[in-house]
Amino acid sequence: MTRHAYRLNRRRFLASLGGAAAALVTTAAGRGARAAAGDRPNVVLIFTDDQGYHDLGCFGATDFATPNVDRMAAEGMKFTDFYVASPVCSPSRAALLTGCYPIRTGITGVLFPRNKNGLSHEKKTIAEILKGRGYATACIGKWHLGTGTGTVTGLPDHAEFMPTKRGFDAYYGIPYSNDMKPTPLMRNLETVEEPAKQATLTKRYTEQAVRFIRANKDRPFFLYLPHTMPHVPLAASEPFRGKSKRGLYGDVIEEIDWSTGEILKTLRDLGLDERTLVIYTSDNGPWLSKGKHGGNSKPLRDGKFNTWEGGFRMPCVMRWPGRIPAGKVCAEMTLSMDLAPTIAALAGADLPDGYELDGRSVLPLLEGRPGATTPHEAFFYYKGRSLEAVRSGKWKLILYQGAEKGQPGRPLELYDLASDIGETRDVAKDHPDVVQRLTALATNGLKRVGGRLGKGVKKK
Repeated sequence: MTRHAYRLNRRRFLASLGGAAAALVTTAAGRGARAAAGDRPNVVLIFTDDQGYHDLGCFGATDFATPNVDRMAAEGMKFTDFYVASPVCSPSRAALLTGCYPIRTGITGVLFPRNKNGLSHEKKTIAEILKGRGYATACIGKWHLGTGTGTVTGLPDHAEFMPTKRGFDAYYGIPYSNDMKPTPLMRNLETVEEPAKQATLTKRYTEQAVRFIRANKDRPFFLYLPHTMPHVPLAASEPFRGKSKRGLYGDVIEEIDWSTGEILKTLRDLGLDERTLVIYTSDNGPWLSKGKHGGNSKPLRDGKFNTWEGGFRMPCVMRWPGRIPAGKVCAEMTLSMDLAPTIAALAGADLPDGYELDGRSVLPLLEGRPGATTPHEAFFYYKGRSLEAVRSGKWKLILYQGAEKGQPGRPLELYDLASDIGETRDVAKDHPDVVQRLTALATNGLKRVGGRLGKGVKKK
């Protein structure tokens, strides 16, 4: 029997036993006897929608307060060079949960309720990876990785892409963006409210999250909390409306920060602090054209939909008392795609067979080990199926930036992000050797990952 056939048969056998029994089975081909539950950390992944780089107090915001996430940064680590894999939501989420560039997951653009496709079943989610290690799993909030071949009301019969089909024991939330119609609030595969009452969504998500943590306090758990907001239309519950200096957008952020505080308090009250990794970040940059209802990406350039830093570089904070050193700042390049292999490593889980993850474990960075550096030679900025930029070290090469208002596209621009984080000075003419090196990285990356060349790159 081949190794692949053995693992396939084993997975089928474990599935036939059910979750509780399967968690007790070990594999001679794996790591031997599995650790006790206390050695498998809990993971809480908080993923906001359209929150800008500047939209946390610890990243510079002054017109609203985020004391709970700021405390996470003070007690943990702030990542200043953390990248998502797409400047729009569905591809970014696909990459986050699988550790693969979006082009490998089957999702390269925003999904709508009418779409019949979804996250490829050929790629395992973090939840699916952790299920084999006995984790309880829940997704609470915005999914946006596909529903199924039927309409939303027909989900029970055609739900092959929904969270409960992708490794999550339970789901509660809106299955896509809150500006799409219909807008159902769902529990697992059933609609419980339509249209969803959005002013109380953050509050209800928080209640569900706390309930899940309490119910699973004696076993390892993975809580994925992708907030519906601050994607428009914005809405906040009554205690938060009109309270910030930034209008409704600030009110929404302050309620999400409150939500984060409730989760941290629950972990502390249950004695789970030192057993739980909490991650806070966003799916893509702010929707700047929404004006006062959009976020802020300063000091980065531009925001959502764009290849500039404001579209891809996100605020990120991670906290794990006793494991992540307090008050540290990591300026090494890290990716949302790194979370899947990092969490798998922490749980002692095997990575999926049959394909390569683009993310890498960044445990040395999380733990603040001396001399730890990024595991990535390059990061590729994909927009749809087109590779438009590449970063290596401090250098970022724009291969093709789509035409802006009244202006043609500008290929082959080079920026030194260490001295010019706002991408204001093109230094390509001063560093032809760097342009050549990053162009070669982009060409080789396309051969490995796929897609098409940006218009600034010539085929060889």
